[in-house]
Formats: sequence, C-alpha cells, structure tokens
Amino acid sequence: MNKSKACFLFIIYLCALFKITIFRANFRLDQIWRVGEYNLVPFSDYANILKFGAIKFTYLFAGNIVWFVPFGLFARYFFPNFSMRKILIFGLLLSLIIEISQFVFKSGIFELDDLILNVFGVFLGVKFGEILKFRQI
Repeated sequence: MNKSKACFLFIIYLCALFKITIFRANFRLDQIWRVGEYNLVPFSDYANILKFGAIKFTYLFAGNIVWFVPFGLFARYFFPNFSMRKILIFGLLLSLIIEISQFVFKSGIFELDDLILNVFGVFLGVKFGEILKFRQI
C-alpha cells in the first residue's frame, strides 16, 4: 500500500473513532457547562455491566481494545523506527483526548479503564504490525 492510501485510511479511521467515542447521538455543545461523569477506579463498573448481558460487556471491554488496534498498526507503518514506548505514549495521548472530550461534552464517561484498554489495543496493533512486517513505502 502506498503512503497516500495509508494516510487516507488513517483519516477515515480517526473519523470513525471520533464518531463512536465523542460525536455520538447525545453530543451537544450546549452541555459543555455541566459537570461530566468520571470513574477513576479501573474495571469497577464491569461487574455491573455483566448484569446487562455478555454482549454489552464484550462490546465495552473488547471494543476499547479493538478500536485502538488500528492506531498501533498505522503507527508502526508510518513510524517503523519509533520505539514501542513512544507509540504507546501517542496512543495514550489520543485516548486521553477522547476521554477528556467525553467528559467535557457529556458524550461519555471519563474512565481510567478505557485508557488502560485503549493503550493495550495500541500495543496489540504495534505487535500485529511487527508480525506482518509493515514497512513504510
């Protein structure tokens, strides 16, 4: 794949990621002045989520991982010489931007476990990229 196609796919990926995480149906700019919700205790809500069924649990738990795997793949493709640590920091920053935006715009809950799972997804993406031997073209 050439670099311009990869850039286009990366932009599409980011748009989709922001749509499902920030710009949801309940996104409203007039909510910015209200206090958002947060949860700083990792994985504390997952036991309660299981009461609503395995599908919701799987969507929230696995979704937080799966949606960040492409970021790790793209990062390994575009920056093959970056260390794992540097890519994970960029993934953490992206995840932090999303979580803060969810808090500010009341389109989600700022959750520490989301940050952890998102970074794990970036890690898996980088590892998959290394297995596939992604190279910048």
